[in-house]
Amino acid sequence: MSKTVIVWFRRDFRLNDHTALEKAIAYCEENDATWVGLFQLDPHFTENIDLHHDYFFQTVAQFQERCIEGNLPFQIVYGDPIHVFEKVTDTLNVKAVFFNEDEAGYGARRDKEVCNWLTEKEIESYSYQDYYLHGSQAVRKQDDMMYKVFTPYYKQWRTLKKPQVLHIDQKRAKKYAREFNDYLDDRTEFTSVLKRCGRHWKAIGEKSAQQRARRFAIERLKDYDDHRDVPSLIGTSKLSPYLKTGTLSIRTLFHMVAENDNKGAETFIQELAWRDFYGMVHAEFPEFRNSEFQTKYRGIPWNDDNEKLNKWKKGETGFPIVDAGMRQLNQEGWMHNRLRMITASFLTKDYLIDWRLGERYFEAKLIDYDESSNTGGWQWASSTGTDAVPYFRIFNPTTQAERFDPDGTYIRKYVPELKNVANKYIHQPSKMSEEEQKESSCVIGQDYPHPTVDHREQRQKVLSVYKERT
Repeated sequence: MSKTVIVWFRRDFRLNDHTALEKAIAYCEENDATWVGLFQLDPHFTENIDLHHDYFFQTVAQFQERCIEGNLPFQIVYGDPIHVFEKVTDTLNVKAVFFNEDEAGYGARRDKEVCNWLTEKEIESYSYQDYYLHGSQAVRKQDDMMYKVFTPYYKQWRTLKKPQVLHIDQKRAKKYAREFNDYLDDRTEFTSVLKRCGRHWKAIGEKSAQQRARRFAIERLKDYDDHRDVPSLIGTSKLSPYLKTGTLSIRTLFHMVAENDNKGAETFIQELAWRDFYGMVHAEFPEFRNSEFQTKYRGIPWNDDNEKLNKWKKGETGFPIVDAGMRQLNQEGWMHNRLRMITASFLTKDYLIDWRLGERYFEAKLIDYDESSNTGGWQWASSTGTDAVPYFRIFNPTTQAERFDPDGTYIRKYVPELKNVANKYIHQPSKMSEEEQKESSCVIGQDYPHPTVDHREQRQKVLSVYKERT
């Protein structure tokens, strides 16, 4: 039986600029071996299919179809990590496993478990930093400690040479590919998962990711700095789902953007650095998802109010900008970044509800959900994380809306009850007179809810809670 190496795909569903795949092909060339792609269909992620996993599994299905069309071996095997590798290594003469590593969270724990098992079985394992531009150990202080503040981290990050794009010869990849055979595939299990995926997502996969990245760099990047905070505009890249699923390499995107010499490009590159920063924080602080980074804020007496939590989830808070953001999330599995900050601030500061509950809801809904970045964003908004917004800076949802959606274009798109409300009331519809409510076909308390809290009062309450711990 010929020697086989496994390329273990996890969140990197592309055939170009893929470190583990490139290294595996080189190994095959040197060791007279062939490679097989593997996706471990983990029961951990198939129990509940919400928007996040709906998009992810459809991306896997698209990648599988692409591999079949290209006559490339890609196996989907269901089960816990060790069970899957036992099955695969019993069937194939596996000499080595190549994968792009996870440095934090569930993925890091899984990687360690699998690598220990492979070592016991005397199977080589090779892991690579591929998800970030710079991994958790690359940007350090002079004393080798981590940066806790983004600005000095970014200054150091910016000076480092960025990894180059890996151009994989697809003919070479095919030459060393093992002859495709679906005997390992757990088709029944994966088909069952796909049947529970009900959304139709446009432009999934590597080809669409490349096209959209190029279009962004050519058409919208120059205005990114000016337009990125205006939710009614297509001012952001909307490439985050591709980075999450790995249909777009972070290296490819960086070099596409870095070719441009304008303020938009610099601002966008800084956003990529934030992604690296939160990845580093999570790797250094494994409890990041469950525990406040700043110890003084652990044990905050959060408000245990399921009714308000559910109103926030549904977009029924009575604050139009908050409701628009949450409804966009529920409809599209994506939310404009300015709205992520506004809705997170509202839940943690206006409702004083535990940031972890908001983080878990975003996990279920966001198709670009990234464990480290999402946690970092929530701890930033709740003032509990590293380099977080000071506790006394509390977003006023009304003034945020007046600043970033002045005429209510974004609000009206996602909160249709307010579509006929005059501009002067769009951010505070409860201030309309009864006659004005009837004229706009929006009766407060009937068609659209009253504000569920008094922002000014809640601000004072939350300030006192945080001040006690400073």
